[in-house]
Amino acid sequence: MHTERLLLRSHRLSDIDRWHEIQSSPHIRRYTAWPQRTRRSSVRQLKLRTRQTQLRRVDDVLAIAIEYEGELVGEISLQLRSLTAATRCLEVSWLIHPDHQGRGFAYEAMRSVLSYARATIESLLLVAVVHPENAASVALAHKLNLHPLPGTAVRTVFVGRSGPLAPVAEQFASAQRVGLNTRSKKPVDAEMHSLSSREMQR
Repeated sequence: MHTERLLLRSHRLSDIDRWHEIQSSPHIRRYTAWPQRTRRSSVRQLKLRTRQTQLRRVDDVLAIAIEYEGELVGEISLQLRSLTAATRCLEVSWLIHPDHQGRGFAYEAMRSVLSYARATIESLLLVAVVHPENAASVALAHKLNLHPLPGTAVRTVFVGRSGPLAPVAEQFASAQRVGLNTRSKKPVDAEMHSLSSREMQR
């Protein structure tokens, strides 16, 4: 998928130098739960990213590399949280290499990805979990019309929802408040939808 300035694509092993830079950045790590990465662990994690190319079942992750002028500058990830037709939920996250922050890349990429995901996955609920001190990501969440839920001090939960989806968002926030791992290992139903990063590049 092309935006005005960016190419959104699958990760490649050739991204390793920039990927390790991003993962090792103190600024990035400050707002994530990532451990300190060695180059070896970054390679291992990037290999996993190259396989995260489809959303079909609950907990599937679609990892999308953000490329600018031939160079990896960041990532967007999408994770299916629920496939139930009435409460289909997609968790979104983003990060940008510190050298390229403040240029609107995350917003430009997220707008295209979310527009495509809404149409393809028909996601009714969007969730983003943001560190409350990460002012840039908080501002971006607002710009994307995601709204904070109260009572999530350690991580601010932002949602885009309407009507009957409010209870689902509150349930997600409650799990965050008590520190539960909300990433279920079992599909919630048998309904199947798919979104492929390879399709996005067509």
